[in-house]
Amino acid sequence: MLPDLSPWRESRDFRILWTAGLVTTFGSFLTFVALPLQVKELTGSATAVGALGAVELVPLIVFGLYGGALADAFDRRTLVLGSELAMGAVALGLLLNTLLPHPMVWPLYVAAALSSALNGIQRPALDALLPRIVAHEQLSAAAALNALRWQVGGVAGPALAGVLLAYAGLETAYAIDLATYLLSVLMALRLTASPPGHDAAKPSLRGIAEGARYAWGRKDLLGTYAVDVVAMLFAFPLALFPFLADQLDAEWALGLMYAALPFGSMLVSATSGWSSRVHRHGRAVLLAAAGWGAAMTAAGVVRNVWLVLFFLVLSGAFDMVSGIFRSTMWNQTVPDALRGRLAGIELLSFSAGPQLGQVRSGGVASLTSVRTSVWSGGLACVAGVALLAAALPQLLAYDARTSGYARAVREARGSRTAGTCQEDGDRPDPPEDAAAGGGPAGERPVDGAPGARA
Repeated sequence: MLPDLSPWRESRDFRILWTAGLVTTFGSFLTFVALPLQVKELTGSATAVGALGAVELVPLIVFGLYGGALADAFDRRTLVLGSELAMGAVALGLLLNTLLPHPMVWPLYVAAALSSALNGIQRPALDALLPRIVAHEQLSAAAALNALRWQVGGVAGPALAGVLLAYAGLETAYAIDLATYLLSVLMALRLTASPPGHDAAKPSLRGIAEGARYAWGRKDLLGTYAVDVVAMLFAFPLALFPFLADQLDAEWALGLMYAALPFGSMLVSATSGWSSRVHRHGRAVLLAAAGWGAAMTAAGVVRNVWLVLFFLVLSGAFDMVSGIFRSTMWNQTVPDALRGRLAGIELLSFSAGPQLGQVRSGGVASLTSVRTSVWSGGLACVAGVALLAAALPQLLAYDARTSGYARAVREARGSRTAGTCQEDGDRPDPPEDAAAGGGPAGERPVDGAPGARA
């Protein structure tokens, strides 16, 4: 049940990234709570709060895809550092606006858009860096540890934000966020350089299209994107939390609501030793996404604030299970030469969904009610996941032990380590069993392989 600490013990760069990420995540969650609250205070509109997601969507799509191409063409360490500095500048802008005698609304939307664009540049580089610094067989453990880092910040950040916003004001939250960015940059300067392969192509629309074609040809991989988009689109009502707290006559619980999701995820990550023994990752993703929707439905139905918090914690736990196995499938099966571009597509799948989800939840709440928006979205999530399971049998059948794509990536990494294959950045040959019809579309069992539980 204990988390596997092998990546932490064996990779210096992983330790640096994990620690720097913990610092910046803590500060980011302060702003995560402060920004929608400030929009609510200045406008009093659920639609205006939900519109933050709409403003973030276009930069996320454009820079997520282009950021993936950049990650395959340039030093990934440089991209991480540069985007981290720029995000610190955005935090500074929020602080200065808040210190004005009459803070303006439009800079809040500009900051949201800029943060989304910078995240689109940084996240693919971070994701593409991970398979280079962590052993292939330790990628599930690394995914769980990375999630645990995010969750520690996600629990402590919103909980502290509730206190800070009540007693110290918005400017304190933004100032702390700025300080965490500066500290994380100082830590990340110690990372080893991660240059592209010698034959890496320059960023281009053709390169982005190559990554999209690869993803489209991998129906198991495509399914992980679709499941996450459906789950977040229908059952991600974070924009409604300030209004839900008001309806429950529990304004004091706003910070706890934001902390409940990462706390549930943290419980899973802290007991994630079992995850390395799961091989049917697609089945685990589908079941967890359905559980997320069901728990969010319950959170919208119950009227006791403590029950609402319980079901939000349960939702976060299901989300973490889905996240661990989606990340494992991506990292274990995507060739290094395409890793940045595929990470850009992944970024869209797990980021565009929440942005659209905020717009959906705010719009439905305006037409019906806050609680109706929450529970109806949860039901729609469960129905959508069921339809995807029927439409994408390759995802349901995926098994890491028999996947030709996973074997090809594992063998390519082993060859590079031994110095007998191409350098990092070269794309391995297509897996033979996939070409013969025995890959993800028709898995072949391995003789003597033990059974697996999702």
